[in-house]
Amino acid sequence: MAGLIRLSEASSLALHAVCLLAGSTAETATVGQIAKRLRASEAHLAKVLQRLGKAGLVRSTRGPHGGFVLAREPGALTLFEVCAAVDGPPAATGCLLGAPVCQGECMFGGHLEAAARELLDYLRVTSVADLAGCAGNHQLGAVSLAGVGQTGT
Repeated sequence: MAGLIRLSEASSLALHAVCLLAGSTAETATVGQIAKRLRASEAHLAKVLQRLGKAGLVRSTRGPHGGFVLAREPGALTLFEVCAAVDGPPAATGCLLGAPVCQGECMFGGHLEAAARELLDYLRVTSVADLAGCAGNHQLGAVSLAGVGQTGT
């Protein structure tokens, strides 16, 4: 029986980071800049970005003007791919209690399974560009990272 989909903190961080990169006006963004904007641990974010890099979703450059950029166009990158790069493909988990105590008949009927299916469908068809366009509502995209982390900001 399917249950809810659980997205880890790392997946959430990855989704927010790629949306920031998609909407950034800067050429690159450093881990420090992104972490400051997301109010996240630089160490945790660095590990997440490393996983995204291994999956070919972001590229990094070293040096004084280095940082991270998306490796693909935001419209060609789905939320499902971002989550999968960090934690493996999202899937519905089992019983909410962690053990099947309802003897095969979930007290929620098919509602959890339907909600999980709907969320998975959303992750598969929604691109990073779709979310980057929601900057006014979610403050994820169209955010200039230029100047973040510099003295006086």
